[in-house]
Amino acid sequence: MNTERHERIATLTEQARQDRAAFEPPADPPDEERAVGLLRNGVGPAVSVYIEAHATDEPARFDPGELSRLERAMNDWLTLYARCYDVSIDAEFTVREAAELLLETHDIKDTAQLLTQVPPRARNNTGTNG
Repeated sequence: MNTERHERIATLTEQARQDRAAFEPPADPPDEERAVGLLRNGVGPAVSVYIEAHATDEPARFDPGELSRLERAMNDWLTLYARCYDVSIDAEFTVREAAELLLETHDIKDTAQLLTQVPPRARNNTGTNG
């Protein structure tokens, strides 16, 4: 087991627990600033642990409990992210899904939106006027 990674996961897990316990829905949603903060300070670091573990020369091995805690923390933050937009979801994504999307999009906001569908994407009107 990688001790540094284990400690990072423990820290992230505790931070997610505290954030979940302290969360109050915004009075006037959406609260995009708060939503982005949850992504940058929570989801992003959680996904980074997974990506960094797979970027090393050694095969990344997460014990099942460790991976479960990392995913629970990430999903807690994604659930709170959606609540910032007045949307209730019970996020149940794998950290691998999030990592693959982040590597594809290079943007944690796009990653969260693609996973949660929050906020809804604006539809492009491709019709012509007149």
